Amino acid sequence: MDFFEVIEARRSVRSFRDKPVPRESIERMLAAAGRAPSAMNERPWRFYVTTGDTRLRLGEVIAQSTTYLSEYFETLGPEEYEKAARWYSELGHAPVVIVCTMPIADEELTRLNRHLSIGAAVENMSLTATAEGLGTCIVTSSFWVRDELAELLEVPDDCLIVAIMAVGYAENDQAEPVSSDINIATYLG
Repeated sequence: MDFFEVIEARRSVRSFRDKPVPRESIERMLAAAGRAPSAMNERPWRFYVTTGDTRLRLGEVIAQSTTYLSEYFETLGPEEYEKAARWYSELGHAPVVIVCTMPIADEELTRLNRHLSIGAAVENMSLTATAEGLGTCIVTSSFWVRDELAELLEVPDDCLIVAIMAVGYAENDQAEPVSSDINIATYLG
């Protein structure tokens, strides 16, 4: 695939096949993350790759975050709530889950720069996964259980979990389409 085909093919996958992801694919994703731009070339990210039992325990912890989303789930109704709670606990049966952390920063500009840098790194990983024939889903609802996740993964106290990425082979090609609409406020010349 050429670059634009990869961009067109990238989707958020929410259901994965029971098929192991080659270590080489994960290593290429991490290498792509390392090539992302970062403010002052800080490269503030650290990635925790989970599989097997640790990945299952991670899903159990993330499922607890649905408690904090009760107001949102009330609008979904009981059936959709159950579906969402199941998805968070199983993470679509993704065989690999990558957790991204960054050093805690007191200064607002430093936090902003780190978040933008990590966004670029996560996007590089997602595009690389697509080129590898894999699907991803980026999850931030772990925000409410980040302390429990940090304990599980032994994340140092001076770091913060900012994103989680489920990775695997898509169960089908019915992943939701991505809109190509662009909101451009003004072209300045």
